[in-house]
Amino acid sequence: MNAAAAAVPVISAWTAVSPLGLSGADFTTGLRSGRKAGTPLDPEEWSVPFQEACLVPGFHIRQILGRKGTRSMDRATGLAVTALRALLHGEHGEHGRHGDEGDNGGAGERLPGVGEHTGLALGTSTGSAQSIMDFTRDSLVSERPFFVDPARFPNTVMNCAAGQSAIWHGLKGPNTTIAGGRATGLLALQYALRLQRAGRAGPVLCGAVEEFSSARAWLEWHARADEDATAVLGEGAAVWLLEPEAAAAEHGRRALAEVAGLEFGCAPDPDAVRTVLADAIRRLLDRTGVAPGEVRMLADSAAPGAEGAAERSALADAFDGRQPPMISAADLIGDTCAASAAFQIAAVLALAERKDLAPGGHALVTSVDRDGVVGAALLRIR
Repeated sequence: MNAAAAAVPVISAWTAVSPLGLSGADFTTGLRSGRKAGTPLDPEEWSVPFQEACLVPGFHIRQILGRKGTRSMDRATGLAVTALRALLHGEHGEHGRHGDEGDNGGAGERLPGVGEHTGLALGTSTGSAQSIMDFTRDSLVSERPFFVDPARFPNTVMNCAAGQSAIWHGLKGPNTTIAGGRATGLLALQYALRLQRAGRAGPVLCGAVEEFSSARAWLEWHARADEDATAVLGEGAAVWLLEPEAAAAEHGRRALAEVAGLEFGCAPDPDAVRTVLADAIRRLLDRTGVAPGEVRMLADSAAPGAEGAAERSALADAFDGRQPPMISAADLIGDTCAASAAFQIAAVLALAERKDLAPGGHALVTSVDRDGVVGAALLRIR
């Protein structure tokens, strides 16, 4: 392997905590079977304007992570910490209460070569909307002299999940929170690549998280147009390890996919989304020297409403109506908003790991957000 090849950024490990289950294996199984994860919501438990949601099954923070350090942990942070624990320490069928044993990191040997100087680029929306709303409400209605629980204040800042994940798992490298709507996962991947190219990090843990909560449900309800009102909300976290190919080989990890390139754009108005995304895809293919016929899989965001329709039209335009097979994780796990692009990448990695995607081919991941941000990532299957 020459020096240039050794430095190629590859994804060599991944996992997902999703409505399909608590592990990457659960996600893969559900993805291949086409099982939809929607479940009716108990109105006594959830005061929300939706009757159905895609929730991570059996996700109770203190049962999974233990009592130590979780008293004030919110759902978004718990999902992120759990996903990174599975990635760093392996996925255990029994998600034991490691926190009760005084070990926040988790049981099992840590992923080799992923030490304390590893970077973390984690995507989110606003952090935890529920924590922000609850803390604000307490400041208005709670009694003097304290008004609020100070232990819950860190949950209100956007980088809480990334910061707590670093503390739990002993990560002292660059720690970054990225927020960019449905394109967040792609933007986090782009940032991780920049960290590596600048020499500020070797291996980088990368991904995104989104929680389901009453606050998020109501915010989505008010933000959506009538045509979007039936889209089911989902939650979860998808994370992966981005590292130079030489490092993956040194530690016995097989490269699943190489990041061939990314492109982004911003549509000035909803009518321009189709054109802006199609142009971004064409730029990406031209820049990487990949012909449309070499793309073997599309992973679209399946965004609700007009954005999703524009995304599919843009793909048809970019491929002249001859687009390859498409996979949409959102059809199974719901609208995970900030985590949607991360789950799309996870879907590609799941298929690559099982050899459902032939080595040497390419997968295109696209994303469209209601604010006009569009993105595309091209992964070369290894």
